[in-house]
Amino acid sequence: MTETTAPETATGARKRCISPWSVGAVLVAALVLAPILAVVWIAFNPSENIWPHLMATTLPRYLKTTFVMAASVGVITAFVGAGCAWMLTMYRFPAARYLQWLLLLPLAIPAYVGAYALVDFLEYAGPLQTGLRRIFGWQTSRDYWFPEVRSTGFAILVLSAALFPYVYLLARAAFREQSGSAYEVARALGAGPWQRFWRLGLPMARPAIAVGAAIAMMETVADFGTMDYFAVQTLTTGIFSVWLESNNAGGAAQLAGVVLLLVMLLVTLEKIGRRRSRYYTTSRGQRPVAPVTLTGWRGWLALGLCALPFLFGFVFPVAVILDHALANAERWADPGLIDAFLNTLFVGGVAAGFTVIAALFMVYGVRLSGARLPRLLLPVTTIGYAAPGAVLGVGILIPLAALDNRLADGILALTGHDPGLMLTGTSFALIFAYFVRFFAIAQGAMDGAMGRVAPNLPLAARSLGRSAGGALRDVYAPLMRSSVGAALLLVFVDCVKELPATLLLRPFNYNTLATRVYEQASLENLGDASPAAILVIGVGLAAVLLLARASR
Repeated sequence: MTETTAPETATGARKRCISPWSVGAVLVAALVLAPILAVVWIAFNPSENIWPHLMATTLPRYLKTTFVMAASVGVITAFVGAGCAWMLTMYRFPAARYLQWLLLLPLAIPAYVGAYALVDFLEYAGPLQTGLRRIFGWQTSRDYWFPEVRSTGFAILVLSAALFPYVYLLARAAFREQSGSAYEVARALGAGPWQRFWRLGLPMARPAIAVGAAIAMMETVADFGTMDYFAVQTLTTGIFSVWLESNNAGGAAQLAGVVLLLVMLLVTLEKIGRRRSRYYTTSRGQRPVAPVTLTGWRGWLALGLCALPFLFGFVFPVAVILDHALANAERWADPGLIDAFLNTLFVGGVAAGFTVIAALFMVYGVRLSGARLPRLLLPVTTIGYAAPGAVLGVGILIPLAALDNRLADGILALTGHDPGLMLTGTSFALIFAYFVRFFAIAQGAMDGAMGRVAPNLPLAARSLGRSAGGALRDVYAPLMRSSVGAALLLVFVDCVKELPATLLLRPFNYNTLATRVYEQASLENLGDASPAAILVIGVGLAAVLLLARASR
């Protein structure tokens, strides 16, 4: 019996390993990882090695500024996000019910849009300084002191206002999951509000706060629009300078490798921190935290402290941009805006559709296949989300440009017709960058949705003669419809807001809403940029509302 079944078992395992689903999952993973591997290869094999020059000149400055920016934003977002989450979980005060959702809205504002609004309001010709000169009779900037607006400090402020909801969302969930009994015991033992937060709440929520702060720090490292507008020289802006101004792709790849190494270090530290800090629920039926009602001046003080991040992170930039949009209503009919809007719909829609389909195929293939390689590659594919857009731009454009030229030369030699640049001269490279950058979002959504489907349902379908594809179509797809829709929206929104990869990979004279905002604002023309900025904010709001609904 054993002698006859062993070969059959081995053959069955071999067939599972080379199934189309297994091969497809590996191919999808290879597509996602290819740009990252290309950056590493180019950095170690540049056509012109400027590493000694970078080490002696700009790299130390880039590293120092990047570290200062990331660390500062990480500390501020952790303080603001965790503080607001604690207040809204543990206490009840006026408007607290609304603030717990309003504090998510700054996620809808790209940091570079917030930067344009802040500078427009605070600069010398802006409303604030103009009003001060009118009130006090000052004539020139020598008559009074005002902080330099385009500075590292204001860049940190803008990024913190845009990114603190990452910490707030995770910390709020962690505080809500804690046991109310523990706080009642601590209160009975004489622990005051600060002691309960510092000795009980914060240690148990520390892993969630660390994850949120790490995400904010990675977004800071990846940011280009805000850093460029405030003239802050970081590793990401250095990639653009070395590549586009010095015309040295190898040097840009070497800087991109440093950025990638720094991001991987942040990811590793975050995972180590979570592994070393584990806290468990003591009972399945624990009593939730009972909020304490704050009355009088304490309630209004709590309202003011929690409302301040919302006002600065959302209300202020929206008010400034909306004022420009209403004052320049004729700009809404600008052909350039319409083209940018249609281009955004096309590249974002195609990228979102392709990304979600590929993620669904890979997750299903990994679950269906018994092969080890796809299972090992599945978590690795999330690296694309951690990689900044500028890094992906380097890893995609240089190899694709070489392939594009070879394809064009081959077709010209065979047919006598020059097809032009079919990959880098079209939106293909841009769509591919979006696919790699946001594959992790779609993969996480598909993995979670597929995990919620009861295993006996697809097994029953297979026992009734359905193929693997038939089970996916007839069982999984109807049950995952809402998750697929949410993933499509989230990926599309991130495609709309993505700036550095779009700047590097878009075809000539091809604008999206993000690049139109960047170009017009860089020309100090926020009036022309405001309609595109309003559209970007509107798309971001749709995603935030979906996120708020899912987090209830």
